[in-house]
This record gives sequence, C-alpha cells and structure tokens, in this order.
Amino acid sequence: MKLDRRPSRSPVFFLIGSLCALLAGASESAARGRTPLSPGLWRAWLESPGGELPFGVELQEDKGGWRAFILNPPERLAVARVTLEKEKGQLLFDMAPYDSTVRATLGADGQSLDGTWRKRRDAKTWVEMPFHARRSAGGEARRFQADPAAAGVPAATLAERWAVTFSSDKDPAVAILATQAPDRVTGTFLTATGDYRYLAGNLDGGRLRLSCFDGAHAFLFDARLEPARGAAGAAAAPTLRGDFWSSDRWHETWVAQPDPRAALADTFAQNRWNDGVALADVKFPDLKGQMRSLADPAFGGKARILQVFGSWCPNCNDEAAYLVELDRRYRGRGLSILGLAFEATGELQRDTEQVRRFAAHHHVEYPVLVAGLSDKEQASKTFPLLDRVRAYPTTIFLHADGRLRAIHTGFAGPATGEEHRQLRRQFEAIIEELLAETPSARR
Repeated sequence: MKLDRRPSRSPVFFLIGSLCALLAGASESAARGRTPLSPGLWRAWLESPGGELPFGVELQEDKGGWRAFILNPPERLAVARVTLEKEKGQLLFDMAPYDSTVRATLGADGQSLDGTWRKRRDAKTWVEMPFHARRSAGGEARRFQADPAAAGVPAATLAERWAVTFSSDKDPAVAILATQAPDRVTGTFLTATGDYRYLAGNLDGGRLRLSCFDGAHAFLFDARLEPARGAAGAAAAPTLRGDFWSSDRWHETWVAQPDPRAALADTFAQNRWNDGVALADVKFPDLKGQMRSLADPAFGGKARILQVFGSWCPNCNDEAAYLVELDRRYRGRGLSILGLAFEATGELQRDTEQVRRFAAHHHVEYPVLVAGLSDKEQASKTFPLLDRVRAYPTTIFLHADGRLRAIHTGFAGPATGEEHRQLRRQFEAIIEELLAETPSARR
C-alpha cells in the first residue's frame, strides 16, 4: 500500500474543491442530457434466441480511468480495455483476446446501458447480440429473473455430478453442479473437446437456468427437473431435460441423470500421430512473417510441447495461462513450448495481429507461429502430424528428439475443479518424465 506524502490541506480547501468538481460534473452531464456513469454492480444480459442470457458487470473508476469486470461467479474476469466517450455517452468494452467488443449507450438516468455485443466469427461475418445492463441497487442482483410459475415452490435438490448427453454429440459429457444457496447454482459441463467454463444461475422450483458470458462465448442452459418415474418398487433417478443455446444461432437439446461416477472418454486417446510426416516438413510463419519449420533448433529442448490453439477459444485462453506458468517453472530445466495458432479469418496480417494481442494479454514468452484457418477440416490438412484436429486446444508432448510421448485433446479448465487439478498433475508428470530422460534413452 502506498503512503500519500503530499502536504496536508485544510477541510475548507477540500470542501471548495469538491463543490467545484460536483458543479462541473453536473454542468457537463446536463449538457449531454444524462447523469454520469455509476460505478458498482450492474445486472447485464444479452438477448439470446433462448431468452435473457444474464451475467454480472462490475464497473470501477480511478485516476487511470474506468475498469470493468465480467462476473460469472466465482470468476471475476477483467475486461482488457474500457473506454467512456463522455460526449456521446457511450461505453466500450474491448475484449482483446477474442476480437470482441461491447458498445453501449448510457441512459438519461445514468442507471442503464443499451447496445450490442459484437464478435468476429470469420473473415466476413460477426456474431451480434443486443446488450443491456441495469445498475444494481445494493448488492449483486439475482442473475435470472424469478420464474412466476415457480412462486411458492421449494427449490429441488440437485446432485453434484450428472451424466449428460447432448443431441449433437455422440460422446458422453459430464455436468458438475454446486448449490450455493437454495436458489443459486454454479457449475460447468465437461465434454471431450473442453469445458463450458464458469456457469452460474438459479433454480426456481424444478427449473434450472445457467449462463456464461466471457467475451468469446455466450452460453444459456434452461432445463426442467423431471421426478423419478420407475416402475413400482424399482429404483429410479430424476432427469434434467433441457435446451442449450450458444451465441446468436446454435441450439440443441440435452438430457442428464445423476451419476457420481460419470466420466469422459480418455482425453489422451482421441488423436493419432502420423509418423510418416517429419517435423521439418511442417512450416508456418512466426509473428514477424518469417517461415519456420517445427524442427527449427530454436524450438528444441529436453521436453517439448506443441499447443494447437486459437486466440478465439476460451479453453485455449485457460490453457495458455497455465502454459505460461509451466514455461516460467520449467524453461530453465529444458522445457520448450511452441504455440500453433489457428485463427478465424485465414488472412495472415489480421490473424498475426490478433495473435500478438493474445500473447500480450497472457504475457506469453514462448514462440508462437500462425498456422492457418481454424476450420477443423482445413486445419487437419494444414497440420498433417495429427490424423485430424478434433479440438482446440490439442496439446502434444514430444521427446527431445521429436518422437511422440502423448497427445491430449481439449482442456479441463479451472471451472472444472478437481478435473483441472488432476489434468495439471498429469501434464506435469509427463514433463518431469521427459526432463529426467538420459541422452541414451532419448534415442
């Protein structure tokens, strides 16, 4: 904590200064016909095809300007850059790692914001959804509006772990739910390609609603708990049956049943390595535009990690934060990490600049190459070392001589709790094993 060592001034001086500032602010606000933006907690939502997709926003003002945090409890996600255009009464959130922005206009009462969330989908199209926010009176507002149909109905009891089937996915999924209060729930869904990050919401009677907005993805889950209906005398479990909406167009259904042993298929066994392709045959430009082969001696080490990722991908951002930690911890012992970015547009100049923003945001010090377009079919052709690119991220562990040690598909991020901790232990055990190899064992 810094100590203020400026000369002390009289209370009268501060009173006069405060009055002058107040009058100046009032004059400026009156000139533009609205009251100033209020710091504090705001209830925000996007207009989704499935209804309101809510999340929290916290605004702070200090000498450096405005700061904002997106709230998906327990996560408090800092917005990369916040700009208040006072004359226009417009607030801009720039979420740099995702090429994503929220631009909203402040209402005349200073208690409302209305605008648009916009995120690049590919070279020519954008996700666009109406954005709204209202200043919360007192503490943090309820995430979802109460369901009138559930008035007076006690909240149901939710199991902590569920086996889930999504209508569009043949692979099993897992839901992890935690009841924080009788009507407040947090959790996430794990799938073979990653997790749905921090979901938060409410349980009204038997209706469960969860949402997440992190600047990249906008998720909305709406489900009903159906009571067990087994035959007379037979054991049965309740069922969650619902809908899932992602951003402005994706919709599918899902069903879940309590299962304390629900698990994903082995995420270390989803991809195959192509021994017929040499590292030297795979080349991509670096962030300076220079063509580099994966066999470049600068990328060598006692243990090697190739990260197949996209700056647009929230799970990749979660993994990048972890890889930065691993780089700092193990680089001195011989670990080499190389990022391979598959981006949204396929336009090298634009994608390179976006990867630079991603790297700066996460303080990435290991090298990154711009590998091509994020489309999985196209990426599989561009990166023939794998049988196919199934998920972003995909993490490849190599021996010092370039031989394969392991391939991991997807990433269980910090929202998954114990699954995340277990994955960290697995990654670090592989790294330690590779670093401990003797030169003779590496051949």
